[in-house]
Amino acid sequence: MIHVAVNGYGVIGRRVADAVSLQPDMKLEGVVKVKPDYKARLAGMKYPLYALDDKGLKSFENAGLSPAGTLTDLLKNADIVVDACPGGVGAKNKEIYERFGKRAVFQGGEKHEVAGFSFVAQCNFNQARGRKFVRVVSCNTTGLCRTLDTLEQKFGLEKVRVVITRRATDPDDPSKGPIDSIVLDPVELPSHHGPDVNTVLPNVNIFTMALMVPCTHMHIHSVIATLKEKNVTEDKVIKTFEEAPRIMLVSSSEGFNSTSQVVDFSREMLRPRNDLYEVVLWRDSFKVIGNELFFYMGIHQEAIVIPENVDAIRALDGGYTKEDSMKLTNKTLGIAH
Repeated sequence: MIHVAVNGYGVIGRRVADAVSLQPDMKLEGVVKVKPDYKARLAGMKYPLYALDDKGLKSFENAGLSPAGTLTDLLKNADIVVDACPGGVGAKNKEIYERFGKRAVFQGGEKHEVAGFSFVAQCNFNQARGRKFVRVVSCNTTGLCRTLDTLEQKFGLEKVRVVITRRATDPDDPSKGPIDSIVLDPVELPSHHGPDVNTVLPNVNIFTMALMVPCTHMHIHSVIATLKEKNVTEDKVIKTFEEAPRIMLVSSSEGFNSTSQVVDFSREMLRPRNDLYEVVLWRDSFKVIGNELFFYMGIHQEAIVIPENVDAIRALDGGYTKEDSMKLTNKTLGIAH
């Protein structure tokens, strides 16, 4: 068994905790919360709950909660820690993990340098095996890496240009996000997504732009990819993606004209929290003109990196092949392929 600690129980942390608890080869030793809020109460109902430090321990007890200890207590029982803290906090926590000799999985809110290795399972699982630290890249970068790696392996890529329409914030966060506005994010180009893709796929020539719109569910990417192979057809592209891992194809003829319908579909699939771990590609958006491929894809920002976190744990453990890890993760999370 791989003994896992999850530090942070927000959007990503609670999903990682649930995913780890489904793995037959992993044991979730506990989760860490900073504040004694409703999320801490929910966490304590499911898993051993830990406070960050002695000050947090006291605040939890004052709120009527009974944590099992602090982060340092939890680390004594763990082989690997998944750091799901807000961006920038993980880098500060790294010293603690190093002091306890623990391997760690960081999230895309941290810079590449926090681990020196950025991870997407299908792209570089084997290179991550046995490392001390890895960083699972952000939701948008994960989606881009899955699709672009698939195209690169099958057809070759000369260049990729992407415009990302980003959701403003997550459904549980009322503190930010544009209201009745479209925000250039950023104005100065490129956006950070292209350089982040290159931390995983260094040879892909990619340029990205991004803007935020007032919604909370999913990002949409408008992709133009120039292929090296000539005379590629839409049907050949569709067949390639049908066979690719962790990708779901939908079409407008089935009623998928917006992110709302995609989210409704995942709800009707009885996915936990309506989560979609797959990249969503619109089958009827594929268009090839010359050697340029155009298509739309959707990213469920809350869920897409969850299978990557599970695979990253196994990569750090070092006892698994990419194929075995991804197959087991897919099975436990209900991902078709």
